[in-house]
Amino acid sequence: MKKIFRILLSLIFSLILACGWVLLSASPALALPKTNSNYTNINLSNRDFSNADLAGGTFVAAEMRETNFQGANLTNAIFTKGVLLNANLSGANLAGALADRVTFDGANLTNANFTEAILTRTRFFDATISGADFTDAIIDPYQVTLLCEKAEGVNPLTGVSTRESLGCKYSS
Repeated sequence: MKKIFRILLSLIFSLILACGWVLLSASPALALPKTNSNYTNINLSNRDFSNADLAGGTFVAAEMRETNFQGANLTNAIFTKGVLLNANLSGANLAGALADRVTFDGANLTNANFTEAILTRTRFFDATISGADFTDAIIDPYQVTLLCEKAEGVNPLTGVSTRESLGCKYSS
């Protein structure tokens, strides 16, 4: 009887140690930033979001013609099917953003940061891109060709030239 009691006691003690080990070695879950910026299917034309913190915001199918995002924090924001025609995104941080099927036609993207952004099926016709940083961004090759035709400047925050970030070839 003593032998069974010892075995049972050692088994319980082993389970307690194993549970303690698991609890002590567990790492905390990363909390996602709390965001109230869900602008899905909303007309935001001519609105002023300058210097706003909209990190992780959702702008799905939003109408943003001539909207001011100058200096805004738009890291990891989602802009699918958005219209940013003639919008001001100068100095905006769009690092890690998703812009799929977005129109940046005529937009001011001066010194904007698009590092590691996904910019698929997105247009930049007549956009000002001086000093914009597209390092490690995913952009359709045709758009890269068009952007390289007017790429100039160096991003003041990252120190990377627009031409270099797009992978433009220099002509001699």
